[in-house]
Amino acid sequence: MNQHILETKCLTKTFHKHHAVSNLSMSVPRCSVYGLLGPNGAGKSTLLKMMTGILRPTEGRILFDGHEWSRRDLARIGALIETPPIYENLTAWENLKVRSLLLGIPDKRIWEVLNLVDLSGTGKKRSGAFSLGMKQRLGLGIALLAHPDLLILDEPLNGLDPVGIRELRALIRRFPEEGITVIVSSHILSEIGQTADYIGIMADGVLGFQGEMPEDGHLEQLFMEVAGRKGAYSC
Repeated sequence: MNQHILETKCLTKTFHKHHAVSNLSMSVPRCSVYGLLGPNGAGKSTLLKMMTGILRPTEGRILFDGHEWSRRDLARIGALIETPPIYENLTAWENLKVRSLLLGIPDKRIWEVLNLVDLSGTGKKRSGAFSLGMKQRLGLGIALLAHPDLLILDEPLNGLDPVGIRELRALIRRFPEEGITVIVSSHILSEIGQTADYIGIMADGVLGFQGEMPEDGHLEQLFMEVAGRKGAYSC
């Protein structure tokens, strides 16, 4: 079994001659939480969109579980990127039911996921009336529905209150014990510091650091060093 569930090799994405992601090589260890850090505009979302097939790389390779990534691998990848993909006129259960019908997943799994993301008590309330935090949890439930091996979360804490942040943090930390590897992007150092086992730090589309979580109190210093310099690993 490959020790890394996902790897990128010299990955590049260019928009009108602008390198949003440049020659980026990273490795995500299996059954871990990998925190992807960077200031706004660093290229984190562009990178995650390439991993999930939303964007096509300009150059470079993506390897999933030791083989060249293909769209078939999306069956093993759950993702919550930007706005949760929900039908606002449907309830939480109905949103999950739509997707379970497409994937051939039994209703039992719907209830498991609703309990997992703490939405089992929402009843007939339409998701359009949910708070932002509830919508985020429903988006997470959709990503978890098919028992993914890899879960990709882009700024999942946006809009959550302190209680919601604490609950989601605990949930993310549990996933590796259940065989789910998590990539979570954020610009909030304190949250990644409490959640991740490994980190990658991006700046200007370049990966400036990758490795285990540094010792307490050193993450901010490392982040500022990487964010303040130009260039990093190159291919």
